[in-house]
Amino acid sequence: MARAAETPTPAAPAERWSAALTVVLVAVLLAGALFGYDQGVISGALDGVQKSFRLSPLAIEVVTSWVTLGALAGSLAGGELADRIGRRRALGAAAALFALGAAVEALAPSVAVLVAGRLIVGFGVGVAAVAAPLYAAEMAPAAQRGRFVSTYQLAITAGIFLSYLVDAALAGDGRWRAMLGASAVPAVLLAFTMLAAVESPRWLVRMGRRDEARATIARARPGVDPDVRIASLEASLRDEPGTARWSEVFAPAWRRPLGVGVGLAVFQQVTGINAVIYYADRIFAAAGFATAAAQAQAATWAIGAVNVGATFVAIAFIDRLGRRPLLLAGLVGMGASLATVGFAFAAIGTAPAHGGPTAAGYVTLGALVVFIASFAFSLGPVVWTVINEIFPGRIRGRAVALATAVNWGAAFVVSQTFLTLTGALGEPATFGLFAACCAAGFVWIWRRVPETKGRSLEQIQAMWAPALASNDHGTPAGTAR
Repeated sequence: MARAAETPTPAAPAERWSAALTVVLVAVLLAGALFGYDQGVISGALDGVQKSFRLSPLAIEVVTSWVTLGALAGSLAGGELADRIGRRRALGAAAALFALGAAVEALAPSVAVLVAGRLIVGFGVGVAAVAAPLYAAEMAPAAQRGRFVSTYQLAITAGIFLSYLVDAALAGDGRWRAMLGASAVPAVLLAFTMLAAVESPRWLVRMGRRDEARATIARARPGVDPDVRIASLEASLRDEPGTARWSEVFAPAWRRPLGVGVGLAVFQQVTGINAVIYYADRIFAAAGFATAAAQAQAATWAIGAVNVGATFVAIAFIDRLGRRPLLLAGLVGMGASLATVGFAFAAIGTAPAHGGPTAAGYVTLGALVVFIASFAFSLGPVVWTVINEIFPGRIRGRAVALATAVNWGAAFVVSQTFLTLTGALGEPATFGLFAACCAAGFVWIWRRVPETKGRSLEQIQAMWAPALASNDHGTPAGTAR
């Protein structure tokens, strides 16, 4: 069953930007930036953490990767939390988790406490990953909804870039606590921002709080008739399907879209993106960037800045070129660059670098720039666009939550095993394995993932099989729509 379209009001074209919407946009930016910062900052902190606690490679993997376990749990809980206490309070809870986790990390007297801090931060990441886009989509005027949601995705890449800048500024022994603790500052800012923010009118109407919804609309959307807007929301919520049971998500009728969603979530991670983001400094150290400052500078510009810039490519072309061309082109670039990194590491060998990186080290740097750029315009944003398009309305919420959890699970496996793989197989074979995953992803997407550009949600649902076109319950109808 499709979600009802919003009823535009005559005042919409001349709608004035309000202070309340500015607060919403600031909150979305802060939430995304915190998400990205807490993902990227560990790269520069690892060397100091290892020296402080004398960690084994396995322990380093645990410190790095367990943030993804927290994010997995947080993403599963985030939707329920946002529905129960509201989008605004859910983001406030995420801010509190970010601040608490940052404080625990910065003050950790032992590796066990540090890991606990990483789990807390990860849970905040998972909650924010669900609540922030939802809040942005529901608060934005219809004509600016895409811009609001895209702003969150862009803020994540900006947060990663910021984390690398902080790592570069604080490069050196003993400063890892400041790197990890620095995220408490924007977390506190986010918490205070949420105190001043308004709640989503859609959620208020769903909860039966019409008077509060009317006041919020008047404050956030000047020029829009609150009663007309509330009537539109009520009509949309009447047509919105109830929550499906998990048995419906796994029904045979929806195995194809579920396979596509889960497959995309897995390939996004097994092609190595989080291994590069989390272990950037160690990769550049192996490539011959001998000092902490040189490693941080390489990570800042080759990964952080490129990641931000290339995301604009996806925003500009996803609705022009389509999803499949961007995914396939990105995988070609990713696979070729990872293979190049593998060959470069084979050329570097095991000899230590003297006086800076070798020519092969610079080849590694250039190849990783291509890898990050290719990911940022393809598997990064496009995967989530497709995942949120392919499921029928009734199962969409739980199906997307499942794909998100699988994505974080795959991220955990990759980040937990990267150092083990490089120790057992060596860098050339490890990056060759990631390149092979890119090749497998290319073939799988070519054969399994349909183009969804320009199709309505109902058309996407109907294209899976003619027999499934009659409803959203996964029950074959026998006739095509």
